[in-house]
Amino acid sequence: MNKFILFQLSKIFLFLAFLTGLKAQNYHNEQFVGKFEQLDTHIYLWRDVSNVYVIKDNNRALLIDLGNGSVLDHLSDIGIEKVDWVLFTHHHREQSQGYPLLKKWKAKVAVPEEERLLFEKPTSFRKMDPSNSDPFSVVGASYVRPALFPIQVDRSFAKMDTFTWHNFEFRCMETKGNSPGSMSYFLKTERGWNVFSGDLMLDGGRMHNFFDTDWDYGFASGIFALHNAAAMVKQFTPHLLLPSHGAIVEDPVRQLEDYQAKLANMADLLVQGYPLFTYAASIEDEVSVPTIIPYVNQVSPHVYKFKGHANFFPNFTIIIADSGRALVVDCGLIDEGLLETAIRQMEEKLGLKKIDAVLISHMHGDHFLQVPFLKEKYGAEVWALDRMVPQIERPLDFNYSAMIPGYNKGFHSLEVDREFKDGETFEWEEFTFTVDWMPGQTEFAMCLQGMIDGKLVAFTGDNIRPAPNNRGNPAVVAHNSTVLEEGYIHGAEYLAKLNPDRIVGGHSVVIDHPRDLIERYRQWSYELREAFQSLSNFPDYRFWFDPFWVKAEPYRKRLTNGKPGRVNVVIRNFVEQDQIYKVHIRTPKGIISDPEVIEVKISDPGNKSFPVELEATEAAATGVGIISFDLTLNGELIGEWFDSIIYVE
Repeated sequence: MNKFILFQLSKIFLFLAFLTGLKAQNYHNEQFVGKFEQLDTHIYLWRDVSNVYVIKDNNRALLIDLGNGSVLDHLSDIGIEKVDWVLFTHHHREQSQGYPLLKKWKAKVAVPEEERLLFEKPTSFRKMDPSNSDPFSVVGASYVRPALFPIQVDRSFAKMDTFTWHNFEFRCMETKGNSPGSMSYFLKTERGWNVFSGDLMLDGGRMHNFFDTDWDYGFASGIFALHNAAAMVKQFTPHLLLPSHGAIVEDPVRQLEDYQAKLANMADLLVQGYPLFTYAASIEDEVSVPTIIPYVNQVSPHVYKFKGHANFFPNFTIIIADSGRALVVDCGLIDEGLLETAIRQMEEKLGLKKIDAVLISHMHGDHFLQVPFLKEKYGAEVWALDRMVPQIERPLDFNYSAMIPGYNKGFHSLEVDREFKDGETFEWEEFTFTVDWMPGQTEFAMCLQGMIDGKLVAFTGDNIRPAPNNRGNPAVVAHNSTVLEEGYIHGAEYLAKLNPDRIVGGHSVVIDHPRDLIERYRQWSYELREAFQSLSNFPDYRFWFDPFWVKAEPYRKRLTNGKPGRVNVVIRNFVEQDQIYKVHIRTPKGIISDPEVIEVKISDPGNKSFPVELEATEAAATGVGIISFDLTLNGELIGEWFDSIIYVE
């Protein structure tokens, strides 16, 4: 079959995939027959896992980004014999997967100065024992995606540097947002500025993905950076925008304007919808009243909590039955001396006799930092919803935000004594409670609800906050595992149906008569989904938003030379239609993966797990190594979006 027929078949496949909604927009077909596209007299485009731009001068070349390196096998097609430089726009693995193939060309490498260490020391940004203060992390979950191997850097560019190669002068402009130090290279031509823009914006005013720009805990700093970068580029009135993925942007000024508007709308919805860091303490609880015990307030005859104030928003609510037995909901962010003093005074003045259990509202470590103290000192058991038990008992198996090890409290896990199924009801003393799955800020969360003192009370963790004139949403963080259908949308619909009289939340929150707030919160969750979809590069935004739709469990795995270790590669499908997933497991030198490739058709939403044996040979370097998952979805090359960590002992 000749190349022309293959090319025509390829176009037909792409068109049919688009019509059926299977195609990940703006990526590259695996069956595409390699062919350079000439964009200008000296500029050629090669498409693989990322766009590679070739600046040609006689038989020599400068490349912008490298992709998987396939371009190197075809440079002779356009008369190139020598590659002098490769300029990387940013550190993401898709830009540099082919670096090992570059060595024989003896080309020099230049990168943005702010990301130099991400190129040179990639494993420094992967931790077996993470901390919430780790660089480039969202409360302990890394949002950078460095290569599996170190990349030797010959030059790094500060913003506003210029770089001259032959008769071409590039202006190096900081356009961070998609990555923390990404850079665009501006080349002046007779028609105007051509801007090699990395993943600043894709054609159609779309974002490459959300999770690369998810830099903080609900304050949209990455989105603001992306917006500002787009505004700066627009000031140059570029002739062409030459992105790292997808089609060339031929009307960049209009698209950048539209893009800024969409980013601004999304940022407004993303930022936490209550007055955090201003006067939140004055509205978090207008219900409870002080007791004779310092810091302890009474919500109702049987419910007490610590009163939050500026810089003190603890997680602790206690239900004391007539018998003196108690249940605690969450216990964290409290000095243990203060906690012990308060409990002793509750025993003396409130009739507290025994703490039976602590119920944990969700997986975040700040909600159970002091639970080991309650277990040891008072014999309290730990109760939790079954679907969040792995995250509590084995947090290092995951790369989620705000896990218990990151708080450096000296313990890395917590054993759960009793697990509840979604919707399970239990009797305790004179009360009847139900434990429901209520996702929101994270999918690994629950609501404890029941009648207390004549009111239907819902203990909701961190899923909703008081906001008299706003929507009451806490942080939206991709690394919490919180696609909206299994996060805030589900939680909002659940609360609207439950219609509680009172909400008692995490961090000292109490909300009476919450119906209006719940409705605003529910409407907001759907508006946010629309904003996500407007920027998504996929027909279904969840593939664009979620950083975990291909992952390894455990995320961290220790290996000993010659002894195989098993992990499960989990593929999460979001849609009710055939999806063909192909995952190449890329390993560091000396690490063997069996199998090396997983290829499967999945037709229903949900997770599918595939066992993989990893083995470290004598050639493997000791210490931390990165394994990546090089993805193809329905024939479209996605690249090494996701990874896991090994530690060779």
